[in-house]
Amino acid sequence: MQQNHSSPLAHSGAGYLLLGFSLIRMKGVKRFVFIPLSVNLCLFAVAFSYLFTMLDEWMLAFESWLPEFLQWLTWIVQPLTLLFLLVFFSFIFSSVANWLAAPFNGLLAEKLEAKLTNKRPPSGSVFDIVKDIPRTFSREWCKFSYYLPRAVGFFILSFIPIIGQIMWFLFVAWMMAIQYKDYAFDNHKVPFEAMKHALAERKGLSYSFGITTAVCSMIPFVNLVIMPVAICGATALWVDHYRDNFAD
Repeated sequence: MQQNHSSPLAHSGAGYLLLGFSLIRMKGVKRFVFIPLSVNLCLFAVAFSYLFTMLDEWMLAFESWLPEFLQWLTWIVQPLTLLFLLVFFSFIFSSVANWLAAPFNGLLAEKLEAKLTNKRPPSGSVFDIVKDIPRTFSREWCKFSYYLPRAVGFFILSFIPIIGQIMWFLFVAWMMAIQYKDYAFDNHKVPFEAMKHALAERKGLSYSFGITTAVCSMIPFVNLVIMPVAICGATALWVDHYRDNFAD
């Protein structure tokens, strides 16, 4: 299996996400980062401005909702609630950003893969992008259909103190792995079900990547660049661990 990365970091999902920070600066790739980055900047600026404006009000409402006999748990539950809100908003707005930038995200993954494998890159013309829009949005719909019923279930469970928030976070991490790893799979027309099966076979790699991405999505300023970084990291992961089994 071809390995393109000598860094010891690039042997775990977390390492590939961190590798993405350097990959977005590669010559010939940087210009394809611009649109995903711009979409993410705009949406996260709006999302976190709203979140931090409403945070105090929500926390007071949560304290008043908590039964009196559980008030002693406030010092534990409150930080977890804050974490849950950060994860929830990060994931929701990441999903919206990925929908809006999906054709360009796929193009970024395609260009980077060509660089990492020393293949001739696709033209990346406007016509190519427009031509792929129906297929790209169809794939995003597959992801959304997979996500929505599970999100409802895990959201309900998230009201269970501590355990619920942990389960929600792990669900978000799994969805982050699916969201960003899928661009390279989709570029090679790998069916969504086959992609999920491949990720499930390497759950440790997927959860490590997804958890790191979810954490970075909650860090101010880092979350503004996380979308193209995660796409690049996931593409490098595809090249090293999946490409030989699926690429033409």
